[in-house]
Amino acid sequence: MLSVQHLQVAYGNNVIIDDLNLSIPKGKITALIGPNGCGKSTLLKTLARINKAKSGNVLLDNVALEQIPTKQLAQRLSLLPQIHTTPEGISVRKLVGYGRAPYTSHWGKLTADDQRIVEQSMASTGVTDLADTPVDSLSGGQQQRAWIAMIMAQDTDIVMLDEPTTYLDLSHQIDLMNLMHEMNRRGKTVIVVLHDLNQACRYCDHLVVLEKGKLIAQGSPEQVFTESLLQQVFNLDAMIISDPISQSPMCIAR
Repeated sequence: MLSVQHLQVAYGNNVIIDDLNLSIPKGKITALIGPNGCGKSTLLKTLARINKAKSGNVLLDNVALEQIPTKQLAQRLSLLPQIHTTPEGISVRKLVGYGRAPYTSHWGKLTADDQRIVEQSMASTGVTDLADTPVDSLSGGQQQRAWIAMIMAQDTDIVMLDEPTTYLDLSHQIDLMNLMHEMNRRGKTVIVVLHDLNQACRYCDHLVVLEKGKLIAQGSPEQVFTESLLQQVFNLDAMIISDPISQSPMCIAR
């Protein structure tokens, strides 16, 4: 569905991703993990056509991304970046309505069907009661739920989330991961950058491990998450046990 072939991405002369070949499994939740600076966010932005590849290809259903019209691409994939700027004074309902932009006419007027999807998205993320509240007056967790609602309203086949749990307390992190699972249950392919390795193993079906812009391993948590990989990639001396709740692999630092 979404794949890269011999991908190289650079900022000036600084190569961040080099000769990467990768296929994202359809209908699964894929976590991009690796140490800081390994190219996770760069890869995600390249998959979303925000970054331009220096060489190689990013393909969506075997069609190069640059060949897909912008509006059509926005109906197929969406990205919630790590840092997002909220327009001053905008209400939650208005923000979520922006998710319907790829489907509206040049006038940007929402149809009754668009409005229904906006209301459903707000209900799914628990922000209906905040619909008329300015987004910039909300807590970090509430703002993140509002932005997730916007992504849900965009209703794309592929959803990309860049470090969505950053700055959230543990309770809100779990809420967000559950929302991610809800999107996946609705048939979405989810690609997420995560720093918490145990969260990646518990909530994701597929792991992609990067180091210095190279693919080190990919596969299910049970296949990929090993003590030797943690030592090699993260310089972490840890043991792997079974998560007592999910039965997924779980690391404990020695």
